[in-house]
Amino acid sequence: CPSSTWIQFQDNCYLFRQESIKVESIEDVRNQCTTIGADMISIHNEQENAFILDTLKKQWKGPDDILLGMFFDTDDASFKWFDKSNMTFDKWTDQEDGEELVDTCAFLHTKTGEWKKGSCEVSSVEGTLCKAAIPYEKKYSSDNHILISALVIASTVILTVLGAVAWFLYKRNLDSGFTTVFSNVSQSSYDDCVLVVAEENEYAAQFD
Repeated sequence: CPSSTWIQFQDNCYLFRQESIKVESIEDVRNQCTTIGADMISIHNEQENAFILDTLKKQWKGPDDILLGMFFDTDDASFKWFDKSNMTFDKWTDQEDGEELVDTCAFLHTKTGEWKKGSCEVSSVEGTLCKAAIPYEKKYSSDNHILISALVIASTVILTVLGAVAWFLYKRNLDSGFTTVFSNVSQSSYDDCVLVVAEENEYAAQFD
């Protein structure tokens, strides 16, 4: 993540900007995030929603409702995220058919984690939730670093084992060679002694 003030969850970084500002439109709120390379928050599953709620309970000291990065698109009559990600999850508390949704945005209740609809025409906000995806290069670099570390450790273990096996075989062959030489020397000395004794006996028999 860009700095220690950001919080990482899965493949994204989150910044909870608790700063009271005057605004003229939802775009002014969004600029609080886009100027730092992020966008207003989007939520795509229950785990992410729970993470945001848990973090807000620990850090948030503002109002109970906070803006999400969502707006109602009148062109195709559907809610969309400002960051252009797909709508794969929702947690609405109010689902009414036929309601007027022009200039409608979404708010997250900081106590329950549920969403509700509200006007995009806000004059001030107490804080902004920003979200930025971790760049692919950084994720790849981090994963690659872990892989390289694992390979280095595995290689070290393998080389250590191979070294131990080679030393064992060397010692065994060395000890085996020494025993063979010693046995050959002993056998040769014994044969020489037997030969000398036999010759002496034969020489003595000639004079009997």
